[in-house]
Amino acid sequence: MMTDPIADMLTRLRNALRVGHKTVEMPSSTLKERIARVLVSEGFIEDYQVVGEPPRKLLKVYLKYGPLGEEVIREINRVSKPGRRVYKAVGELGHLRNGLGIWIVSTNQGVLSDRQCRRLKVGGEVLCSVF
Repeated sequence: MMTDPIADMLTRLRNALRVGHKTVEMPSSTLKERIARVLVSEGFIEDYQVVGEPPRKLLKVYLKYGPLGEEVIREINRVSKPGRRVYKAVGELGHLRNGLGIWIVSTNQGVLSDRQCRRLKVGGEVLCSVF
């Protein structure tokens, strides 16, 4: 039994990037799809799609690399964990790595990047950081 599916998603992304895969598949969930949508909108991955039929839906993520084959996602880390949730107000969401990275935040407006949170003036649970 998996206790933290978001950490599993991030680990699969990290591992696939390290070995140079073009795509990575994982079990799908609504929260994982929303995280993937934020990663696409912020330019960290090419695209994603949900394949298969319930109850065995898979999330297929198309990874993005630079012109010389370098990884676009250099670090992706879980912040809020099942044993220790981390919540931040909009004023506490500082810029990650001088604006080069993002925080992915679960808010009452949906799953958003820190830039979208500042624009909408909402805070929430910080799911992960991406740089």
